[in-house]
Amino acid sequence: MAAVRISSRSGLPSLLLYLGIGIALGQDGIFDVKFDNAELTQVIGYAALVVILAEGGLGAKWKEVRPVLPAAAVVSTVGVGISVGITASAAHYLVGLDWRQALIIGAVVSSTDAAAVFSVLRRVPLPSRITGVLEAESGFNDAPVVILVVAFSAVGPVEHWYLLIGEIALELAIGAAIGITVGWLGSLGLRHVALPASGLYPIAVMAIAVMAYAAGAMAHGSGFLAVYLAAMILGNSKLPHWPATRGFADGLGWLAQIGMFVLLGLLVTPHDLIDDFWPAVVVGLVLTMVARPLSVFLSLAPFRLPAREKVLMSWAGLRGAVPIILATIPMVSGVEGSTRIFNIVFVLVIVYTLIQGPTLPWVAAKLKIADDEAEADDLGVESAPLERLRGHLLSVDIPEKSKMHGVEVGELRLPAGAAVTLVVRQEESFVPSPTTVLRRGDELLVVATDPVRDKAEARLRAVGEGGKLAGWLGTGSAAGASGTPGRPAPPRPAKASAQGGSGVRQAVKPVRPVKKLGPADDTPSTNARR
Repeated sequence: MAAVRISSRSGLPSLLLYLGIGIALGQDGIFDVKFDNAELTQVIGYAALVVILAEGGLGAKWKEVRPVLPAAAVVSTVGVGISVGITASAAHYLVGLDWRQALIIGAVVSSTDAAAVFSVLRRVPLPSRITGVLEAESGFNDAPVVILVVAFSAVGPVEHWYLLIGEIALELAIGAAIGITVGWLGSLGLRHVALPASGLYPIAVMAIAVMAYAAGAMAHGSGFLAVYLAAMILGNSKLPHWPATRGFADGLGWLAQIGMFVLLGLLVTPHDLIDDFWPAVVVGLVLTMVARPLSVFLSLAPFRLPAREKVLMSWAGLRGAVPIILATIPMVSGVEGSTRIFNIVFVLVIVYTLIQGPTLPWVAAKLKIADDEAEADDLGVESAPLERLRGHLLSVDIPEKSKMHGVEVGELRLPAGAAVTLVVRQEESFVPSPTTVLRRGDELLVVATDPVRDKAEARLRAVGEGGKLAGWLGTGSAAGASGTPGRPAPPRPAKASAQGGSGVRQAVKPVRPVKKLGPADDTPSTNARR
């Protein structure tokens, strides 16, 4: 916990501190624990990577990833191939490794690390276009790199390059298909089947993500791509009790990082790193200054991105635990010189993470592409299924910069079937009237019937982004409330309330329809109860 705090304040990726803890525990360290089980490290590392990719996918916003998806896919495939070729050539001609060892190192270090990228980029105010490409790339490129490392580490000659490319394409296609299918089915089930306890939703979400990895691996596809895509679909599906699920996944991600990095630090023998220090620096220099920039510029040539953004993407290709884990594959396979490969990769990751991580905000500022325009915080919406009522209870938090501040409840213009039933302000709750003015920091409870649930949330988010004139200004989805794109709905009756555009939590349970009363039941007492 202290390492997390130190890393967050210093700007250093937390992996360095966790690796340091592992080194201090291990051989040549304070406690001199001798640990050399590369196979166990690889198994635990794979498991941790599944959790980290799931956490990253759950946090990825589809509206940011969708526009840059083609660019991220090209960088994580074509770009990886370019990087492998250049880095392997440097390892062969400049360091003197044979071609098999050089190709393994080139493939291992060509993968950006999801944990390092997620932890650093989310603290740097960059445009969503850049962060979307980098985060999606770090989630996608593990798959082709693992295939390459396994192929280069296999006993016997390496397959013809065209067969290897075909194998990579097939495994990626299988993994993508399984990930999308499992994610869609999982989100469909969680949205329509109420679990008996809210604490089961986070467990169910992570179980579905891990199931996607298992299914992808058993089908001889890319399990890593499957888990990332499945988690991304789940994370953008408006699931019940989402804030709790997100916090649970975030905690598991931290636990996976800590365990994985400490174990990797425990595996290394510090005094063996001295001889491989300068070879690692040379390979890392070629990777950082030549291979990574060329892979970014060449693979992104078809896309109209400014050169300075490509420069930043080149510098933001952070390495972390993933290359070190992949370096255990040749050790387990018995490749000659595999210990030296592991040492070179270990030193490279530490040295260049120390350089790139802390300097990324400075580089962004010098390139003048830091995102100075603070966007309004998105609404946090938590949903709890109301199974018997076929309705939804939405809990909406109005954040500091939301344009819902100052809007009257009646001006939300929620669709028929949705209403603001309660406002919580400064720890006091009250039933609002149509003229109640909403304030930042308020929490709203909105009840919506199942058919208008999505329209109600769309209108709330639109008001949160564009204020009461969101429809006229073309902000958000005004159609959710009025049915006419780009035009606000007519004023709603007092009883229909709306939700804010950002900070909405939603609780939704399907409910059985209420039985209509017949003429014989129309007694005063029945009407009162109704």
